Amino acid sequence: METTVFLAVIAAAALHAGWNALLKIGLDRFLTATLIQIGAGLVALCALPLVAVPQAAAWPWIALSALLHIGYNFFLARAYQYGDLGQVYPIARGSSPLMVALLSLLLLHDGLSALQLLGLLVLVLGIWLMALRGGQHKAPQGAMLFCALMTALFIAGYTLSDAVGARSNGDALSYSLWLFTVNGVVMAAVLAISRGPRAFLQLGPHWRGGLAGGAMSMAAYTIVIWAMTQAPVALVSALRETSVVFAVLLGVVLLKERLRPTRLLACMIIATGVVVMKLA
Repeated sequence: METTVFLAVIAAAALHAGWNALLKIGLDRFLTATLIQIGAGLVALCALPLVAVPQAAAWPWIALSALLHIGYNFFLARAYQYGDLGQVYPIARGSSPLMVALLSLLLLHDGLSALQLLGLLVLVLGIWLMALRGGQHKAPQGAMLFCALMTALFIAGYTLSDAVGARSNGDALSYSLWLFTVNGVVMAAVLAISRGPRAFLQLGPHWRGGLAGGAMSMAAYTIVIWAMTQAPVALVSALRETSVVFAVLLGVVLLKERLRPTRLLACMIIATGVVVMKLA
């Protein structure tokens, strides 16, 4: 992985943590996630005249990714019914790189060196350490663990789908903007079907946060999609999940949260994994 790509993915991780900080806007998790994705779709829609229409080979992957995002949002919302952010987020985001590494090896033939794999495993270990100290120090429960791992599976699914789609399209920006536009439409339809048209009235007062979070989400994932056309998908996926470190830093600096020793150790382990992957 070239240094430019490496730094771009780290920047995307910071953006990812930033828009996740906007999730605390008074709505339930499903409504908030839908609001962010609709906001991203509106921002992407405005930028469509600047890019070409994706190649025919890319459209099945855009459609598949949009469907996988429905599963991702469903299981993420269910996971938060059984556990809190401190457990669900690290388990879901920390497990997906392992799934991506295995599936990308089998499906995309993106091989990793022994040192790269070691760095990935160290990084994931650090993220899981955060989960073990979440949930008011309670061990992860069965239902929450199942839903969080299913969330991770859907993350791995749309990550691989978008990697193949962007590579087949030959233009990562075009693929990303059309993906976010389609995904915004799909999630708006899912919201209307599952909650009824009146659900959009609940989103109205929060439209500024939705647009801001959507723009940050789109920028972060567009960088990731581009990076997956330049480097092995498993490495990009793992680096993206360093967003948990930025989330901890935002909590300490902006929300005045206390940095517990266990979380500090987890951050140091994650940083070690990043360094090992870069040196590899």
